[in-house]
Amino acid sequence: MSTTTWQKSSYCGEGEACVHVATAAETIRLTESADPAQAILTATPAAFDALLAVLKKDSPRV
Repeated sequence: MSTTTWQKSSYCGEGEACVHVATAAETIRLTESADPAQAILTATPAAFDALLAVLKKDSPRV
């Protein structure tokens, strides 16, 4: 039986609602700290790369 190891986003501050990412058998899983067991999105690496590309393109530069 495998256990999912979640990694918290580096953009998350202490005590904030955060995005968590985990990899499992050719998939990437996303969840948020407010509901980590129920709200899990599973994507292929290609779909996750596409999501990141869109988010980076549309995010304001700081």
